[in-house]
Amino acid sequence: MSAAPTISETGTGVFSRTRARIGERTLRTDRWWVPPLATVVGLAAFIIYATVRAYVRADYWDERYHYLTPFYSPCVSTDCATGSTHFGAWFGHIPAILPLGFMVLPFLLGFRLTCYYYRKAYYRSVWFSPPACAVAEPHAKYTGETRLPLIIQNVHRYFFYVAVIVSLVNTWDAIYAFHGPKGGFGFGLGNIIILINVILLWAYTLSCHSCRHIAGGRLKHFSAHPVRYWFWTQVSKLNTRHMQLAWTTLGTLVLTDFYVMLVAGKHISDLRFIN
Repeated sequence: MSAAPTISETGTGVFSRTRARIGERTLRTDRWWVPPLATVVGLAAFIIYATVRAYVRADYWDERYHYLTPFYSPCVSTDCATGSTHFGAWFGHIPAILPLGFMVLPFLLGFRLTCYYYRKAYYRSVWFSPPACAVAEPHAKYTGETRLPLIIQNVHRYFFYVAVIVSLVNTWDAIYAFHGPKGGFGFGLGNIIILINVILLWAYTLSCHSCRHIAGGRLKHFSAHPVRYWFWTQVSKLNTRHMQLAWTTLGTLVLTDFYVMLVAGKHISDLRFIN
């Protein structure tokens, strides 16, 4: 009776029979594990913070300055704080199992998870596919993005459409926040933080690979489409900074939410420049 085939006889990729037999996981002597570890720590820190803040239902809206944290925008429930329902209360009571930002948070999560950069980041750091250059992955077979759950990555473009709508909502929130405690126009440090966050979110969204394809994909002659060509070149410039923007916007989202929380909870006073 023949012995059962080993992983090197049945696997694909680094475990295929055509690859050299090397017992060690890698011959690298540098600290190749540092970038994957840093990625895991960074993503985990954001996920934990965002999840906690999305469920606490407190200190997310400041009536005096009209500051609304992006984690709760748009807030469209009767449970929302007075004044924070910029687009109306579409729903009644929302059970505690759902965050008040349930309308968009799943789509924004889907947009980030299917983002081309984030795929690379968590494929390497979480899924170990592979964890680093010249480091063998622990998986015997590779199926790519052809099966569940990774086949969902192919709907990234549709998440992009929702992300554009949410960016428009966040832009309205930023404009609406130019309000003073005595009424009328007001301008403070919170406005600067919120505005910077919105600008960077737009940059991250428009630097998306799907946006670049929408702008110039399937065009055979750029000369016949000068407007789309110009837009494609601008998006392409942003696209080279997609990784930096992906991380920067995580930071600005946390900073914006944290600042609004401190001001709304009256832990600090907003630095006012006008009104």
